[in-house]
Amino acid sequence: MTARAWQVPQEVYRALAGVSAAAKKALDPTLTELVMVRASQLNHCAFCLDMHLDLAREHGETEGRLDLVAAWHEAGDRFSERERAALALTEGITVLTDGFVPDELYALAGKHFDETELAHLIAAIIAINSWNRLMVARRTAPGETEWHS
Repeated sequence: MTARAWQVPQEVYRALAGVSAAAKKALDPTLTELVMVRASQLNHCAFCLDMHLDLAREHGETEGRLDLVAAWHEAGDRFSERERAALALTEGITVLTDGFVPDELYALAGKHFDETELAHLIAAIIAINSWNRLMVARRTAPGETEWHS
């Protein structure tokens, strides 16, 4: 079997889609898409990156800011403190090779998100990481529509 030969089972697709939808409910759609873009960049998921860049544009995100998501640390005031906190938490949860997510990231996010928003943000980051891993494991190409059964 090759990586592209397997299909994502319908029940897995539906369950993950449900988690994704629920996670996004308490969050600003533009901020959510910035998080989805950053996680997809880190995970090298071309399928998800392509999709979430399009969705970010649909929600009114500018090309200039999208161009800088990968370098948000150095982008100055192009991203708000709230957005930077969300992007930092995204990186902390996505890149676990250095150990646990630092408490400082939770504390920073807690300054900009109430408890409900923070729980939804964490769930959204976990969901996009799951999607990224599914699509990368299957080597799903941008725009491909036949990847689940």
